[in-house]
Amino acid sequence: MLMTTEGHDGSKADALEERLVEFAVGVIPIANRLSESFSGRHLAGQIIRSGTSAAPNYAEARSAESRADFIHKLRIAIKELNETAIWLRVITKADLLPGVDLSGLIQECDELRRIIGASLRTARIRATPSRPVPSDRQ
Repeated sequence: MLMTTEGHDGSKADALEERLVEFAVGVIPIANRLSESFSGRHLAGQIIRSGTSAAPNYAEARSAESRADFIHKLRIAIKELNETAIWLRVITKADLLPGVDLSGLIQECDELRRIIGASLRTARIRATPSRPVPSDRQ
């Protein structure tokens, strides 16, 4: 069963997937610019893993075998974006890239988290079996 976040043509889902790919591409130079210090290497490895994994997890969700699989993969994508948001904050607060403004990447990460979160909420609602409406009859 093919699951998409919007409609049958997948155009909104395609656009979201492309934004996630562009986000991953935006994370790569950040990781490459971190210093060769122990902390720089550590953070570079962490942010490259989390920042580039949301897009493939979302792509996997789009071709999920079931609604439960779809929900699971969306949850992974959000977890990876949550982790990336933290690493971006750490890099900013520790001033590990002086003169580099990460605010646009941080904002995009937040927007992507909200969009996928809304899709996840919708999928969870649709996965919940409807309860019968109580009747006055007995």
